[in-house]
Amino acid sequence: MYDNARTKPAVKVALATMIGTATEWYDYFLYGTASALVFEKLFFPNFSQVAGSMAVFAVFGITLVVRPVGAAIFGHFGDRFGRKSMLAVSILVMGIGTFLIGLLPTYASIGIAAPLALVFLRVLQGFAVGGEYGGATTMAIEYAPANRRGLYAAIPQMGNPLGMLLGTISLYLFAQLPQAQFLAWGWRLPFLLSAVMVAVGLYIRLNIAETPAFNRAQAARQSTRAPLVQLWRNYRRPLILVILAQAALNVGFYIYSTWSLSYLTHEVGVPIHVPLIAVMAAAALNVFAQPFFGMMSDRFGRKPVYAAGAVWLGAVSFPFFWLLQTGSPVLITIAMILAITIGHGATYSVQASFFSEAFDTTVRYSGLSIGYHFSAALFSGPATFLAAALVAWTHSTLAISAAISGATLVSLAAIAGLKETGNTPMADAPDHSGWTGASAEAENLTEPRGHSRAGIDAR
Repeated sequence: MYDNARTKPAVKVALATMIGTATEWYDYFLYGTASALVFEKLFFPNFSQVAGSMAVFAVFGITLVVRPVGAAIFGHFGDRFGRKSMLAVSILVMGIGTFLIGLLPTYASIGIAAPLALVFLRVLQGFAVGGEYGGATTMAIEYAPANRRGLYAAIPQMGNPLGMLLGTISLYLFAQLPQAQFLAWGWRLPFLLSAVMVAVGLYIRLNIAETPAFNRAQAARQSTRAPLVQLWRNYRRPLILVILAQAALNVGFYIYSTWSLSYLTHEVGVPIHVPLIAVMAAAALNVFAQPFFGMMSDRFGRKPVYAAGAVWLGAVSFPFFWLLQTGSPVLITIAMILAITIGHGATYSVQASFFSEAFDTTVRYSGLSIGYHFSAALFSGPATFLAAALVAWTHSTLAISAAISGATLVSLAAIAGLKETGNTPMADAPDHSGWTGASAEAENLTEPRGHSRAGIDAR
C-alpha cells in the first residue's frame, strides 16, 4: 500500500493530467461537433449536401492520419527527456491551432484558401493531440499505487468525455443564437474561448514534477537514444496487438459521437439541439464511467472488462441506429448513453492501464502513443468518411452497424493475444523476452551501459 506522502502526489498528478487532457480534447472535439453543424456551409458551400458532408469528415480524418506522426515525435522526446515538457508543448500547440480556427475567414471571404487553411490547422491539431494521450496516461500510471493503476490511469481519461461535454455545451449555447448570427460569428466564440482553458492547463502542467519511474531510469542511465528502434525490436508483437485491440472502440466511437450528429440533422431531420443535448448527457455520465470501469479493472482484471466493452460496442450498433431513426429526443439520448457512456467508458478507461503496462519505462510514452494513435488513423480515420458514403449509397445504416460489429471481432482476437497485466509489476527497464515488459514471470531485464538494473516498480 502507498503511504499518504506518496499517494498525495499521485492524486495531484492524476487530476492535473485530467484537466490538461480535458483542455486538449475540448479543442479537438469542437471541430467534430462544429463540422456537423456549420463547417459544411461555411467552408464547402459549393458542394452538394452529401459531398460537403464527406469533405468535412475527410478533413476530420486528416488529423487522425497526422496523429501517429505527433505520437512518434512526442514519444521519442518524452521517453528521452521526460513526460512533463512534452505535455506542455502538446497543449500549447493544440491551443494555437484551435484559436486560429476561430479566426479563419470562410469560403465566402477568401475562396479555396479557407478550406486549405482549415486543413492546415487540423493537421496542427492532430500533431499536438498525438503527444497528449501517451504523455498524460504515462504520467498518471507511473505515479499510481500498484493496486490502483486502473483507477489512476482512468482519471486522465475523464478528460476525454469532459472535453467533449464542455465543447458540446459551448456550441449548444451559441447555437441558440439566430442562425444567421450563429453562422456569422457565434460558432467562432467556443474556439476563441479555448485560449483561457489552454492557459490554465499549461500553468498546471508546468507545475507538476517528472515521474519517479522516469527519474529512476535516468539515474540508472537506462534511457535510450532511439526509443522507436527499441520499441520495434523488443515490443513489436504487443504493439501490433494494442493497435488491433482498439478496432471496435475507434470505429464505433467516432461514428456514435461525431458522424451521428450529421446523420440526425440531415437524414432523420431532428433540430440541432436534440443530438447536442443527447451527447452532453452521455458525455457527462461518461466522466464518471471512466473511473468506475478503471476500478473494475483493478478488481477483475484488464482483459475481461476491456473485452466486455468491445463486445458491447458491437452489440449496440444495430439498436443504436434504430433508436436514432425514431427521432425521439429521449430515445436518441438513451442511444448515446448506451454507446458512449457504457461502450466507450468500459474500453477507453481500461486501455489506459492495460496498454501502458505492456511497455517498460524507456519506451512507454512511445509505445502507448504510437499504439493509440496509429490505431486511430487506421480505424477511426476512414470510419466517419465511409459512414457518410455508405448511407449515401445504400440509404441504410445496416452496413455501418455490420462494420462496427466486424471491428469488434478484430478487437477480441487481439485482446486474446495480450497478457493480463493488472496484477503484475510494471517494468522500469527493457524486457527482451519477446513479449512485454509487464510480465514479472518472464522478466529478463538488461543492465545497460554497465549499470545495475533499476528494479521493477512493484511499489
